[in-house]
Amino acid sequence: MAVGPAERPGPDGDPADQRPAAMPVTAGSLRPGAAEDSGRPGLLRVLASGSPRRPAAGTLMAGGRILRVAVRSGNPQWPPLLLCNGIGAPLELLQPFVDALDPQREVVRFDLPGIGGSSPPVVPYHLATLAPLMSDLLDQLGYQQADVLGISWGGGLAQHLAVLCPDRVHRLVLVATSPGGLTVPGHPTALLRMLSPRCNRNHGYAASIASELYGGSVRDDPPLARAMLRATTRPIATRGYSYQLLATVGWTSLLLLPLVRQPTLILAGDDDPIIPVINARIMHRLIPRSELTIYHGGHLDLITEAGRLAPVVEAFLTAAKDPQRQRGVKPMHSG
Repeated sequence: MAVGPAERPGPDGDPADQRPAAMPVTAGSLRPGAAEDSGRPGLLRVLASGSPRRPAAGTLMAGGRILRVAVRSGNPQWPPLLLCNGIGAPLELLQPFVDALDPQREVVRFDLPGIGGSSPPVVPYHLATLAPLMSDLLDQLGYQQADVLGISWGGGLAQHLAVLCPDRVHRLVLVATSPGGLTVPGHPTALLRMLSPRCNRNHGYAASIASELYGGSVRDDPPLARAMLRATTRPIATRGYSYQLLATVGWTSLLLLPLVRQPTLILAGDDDPIIPVINARIMHRLIPRSELTIYHGGHLDLITEAGRLAPVVEAFLTAAKDPQRQRGVKPMHSG
């Protein structure tokens, strides 16, 4: 039997009206990544019910910080997907992944403080202090709850949000990330490359070292790395990048992971020089309602191989039931 939009079940198979609908937003006259001419941070305006829905971008105030935000409208009966990016990466970097998702899925991206179009932090911050900021961002956009995906550095942020603000996170996806300190570090050369200012200021240099830094699909395809980095046209501020590095000093989520109660998908590449796959296995052991999928690829294959990995994320987000806790691993093989 066909169902109308108001009766369409949500991704979990529950009646849609049991979940609050996300508010559609539009940028109005805002220039993406810019403030209004008044000098105040621009707000993403809320549309009245029934108004046309279209992608929105602009700046808003959340947690006392000015953040650049982009929202791709989707089915308001589904939880939006909040994407937490990696270190030094503006929201444009995730565009291939967003494009590969179900068009009905509402997607929220943002630039972290000091990155892209977001205002720089005045003083250094710790990773855990950003969870309230993310919660306030959801408030500002009118969402009560969201699915949350964190990649690399953003995976640490997603872990904290799931533990410190559990009611805001519906499902959790952790990609190419780790529990921080006290776990297995990446390849020393790759970690040293990340510390170099040239890595985040010079796209040509970053592309030249992409194979040893990211592995996976860019290892034997330098043009792919150049194309990916060219999409991030905004210069990366050294202070914002440095503060992100400092935010994880001494940080570990090992004691927090057993407190993650949301259904969790862990995605890890078997050729990731920055985050060895053993870290994903550790997280899988510690997160009660988790499933682990290991794909053949590297640190940024969620972006460079979005057509292959986005369906894995979609299948998890739309699953009718919570993942069953298994000690085994779901391997992915190249087609």
